[in-house]
This record gives sequence, C-alpha cells and structure tokens, in this order.
Amino acid sequence: MSEFKHNTSSVELAPSYSLHKTVVLVGMMGAGKTAVGRALAARLGVPFLDSDAEIESAANMTIPEIFARDGEAFFRAKESQVIGRLLSEKKGILSTGGGAFLTEKNRNMITERGVSVWLRADLEVLWNRVRHKDTRPLLRTENPYATLRALYEARVPIYEQADLIAESDGDTAIEDMVDRVLRSLLTRPDVLERT
Repeated sequence: MSEFKHNTSSVELAPSYSLHKTVVLVGMMGAGKTAVGRALAARLGVPFLDSDAEIESAANMTIPEIFARDGEAFFRAKESQVIGRLLSEKKGILSTGGGAFLTEKNRNMITERGVSVWLRADLEVLWNRVRHKDTRPLLRTENPYATLRALYEARVPIYEQADLIAESDGDTAIEDMVDRVLRSLLTRPDVLERT
C-alpha cells in the first residue's frame, strides 16, 4: 500500500490586506503610476482609478485636446474636482497626472482623505520612458528633454512632501515595484494592514 504525503508547507498563500484609505500615486510622467497602480490594485483586490482617464471620459476629449482647447488652468480645476470625487468614493488605488500633486489644495485633500506615495524616478529613467510618446502635452516643445528637466527640477521639491516614497528605477519589474509600494504602505497601519 503506497502512502501519499502532501507537503502543505510548500504552498504559500498570498497575504491578504485590508486597505483603510485610498492610496494616491504621485510623481512625474513616466514614473509608472498607471502600470504600478493597476498591478497594486489587482494585488489588493481594490478598484484602480485614474484621474486623467476620468477627466477624459467626462470631457469626451483627450488630455492634449483639453489643454489645446481650454488651457492648463481649466484642466487643473477639473482635475481637482475629479480627485476630490474619487477620494470620496470607494477606497482604492488612484493614479494622478504628474501635475496634480503640485496644487496645495490637492495635496491637503489627499493627505486628509488618503495617503500619497511618490514613485521617485531619476530624470534619465523618466526620459527613457517618455521620449518616444506623443501623448504628453507639456513635452510638445522644441526641446522636450530640456522641458522635462525643468519640470523635474521644479516638481521634485513638491513631490518630496508626499506621505511615503517608493523608488522607481528603470530595472525593476512591475510586480517588484508593487512589493516596494506595499512595504512602504505597511509602515502606516492606518492605511494598510495584513489580515
């Protein structure tokens, strides 16, 4: 009579988590907010929200079209409204446009109702990710690299005010980035707990 042994110790169950506040990913264009945000939401089993996608859907226009027709000030006002609405709805992972966190009103709203995580990437990583895309209205200039560098230098001191930071380098796989963000979030039991 043969005996079967079942080794249950080799089967690892993925940890489960309880999300208490919406996680708002902030940072420069090309930092990975959308890709990491989608994967993080899937891992946690919560909704993924994208403020830019919500704005485009409401306006029935792309972000570049909104910039061209109505200007950046109009776009930023709509962006604040959308972020406020999304923070008031079901908890999840919210990816924001690169300029969203620059507005003090948005930073305060995010800190009060959620938690901000800056996906910090250096300038060269960002440039390698965005230089072949034509979907960035702020980079439609004569010298897009110089424009990106100027934006980067102006924005980094503001991104440094984020509640948490996760490094986004050019070599780390998305799932490993999710692990980095989770480790950061677990330092805040008011935001995320293992269950």
